Amino acid sequence: MLISATLPIARRRLVTLDVAAPVIEAARLLSLPDTHLVVACDRDGAMSGVLTKSDIVRQISHCTGCSCTEGVANIMTRDIVKCRPEDHLRSVWDVMKSRALKQVPISDAQSRPMGVLYANDALQLLLKEAEYEEDLLRDYVMGMGYR
Repeated sequence: MLISATLPIARRRLVTLDVAAPVIEAARLLSLPDTHLVVACDRDGAMSGVLTKSDIVRQISHCTGCSCTEGVANIMTRDIVKCRPEDHLRSVWDVMKSRALKQVPISDAQSRPMGVLYANDALQLLLKEAEYEEDLLRDYVMGMGYR
């Protein structure tokens, strides 16, 4: 299964922010229900970094005076682990698992965000795929042939 199969739900999970925005804007977006990752984009719409609730908490924990007005560019994660629609879901899941990532942005060839893959969505699709393969194998062994 390819990542492109996840795009309908991944597009709904995409939340973007201008890289020049203040941290308070990222905090507002991350406070929305079911929003766990914000993608920071440059003026051309390409991904520059990502922000999570942990990034916001880390910033606020040492916030003093004017540092509370910090820009997202100063606290975002720049080393983005991302995937593309033509990547295999299982391969992306393996990377997510090995790096303990709960979300991964999906981007096009120009690094523009297309959606965000959540770990639970990936697991559900992988489970459905395994169940389907199990059904095919059972049907074949039982003499029913392939569907």
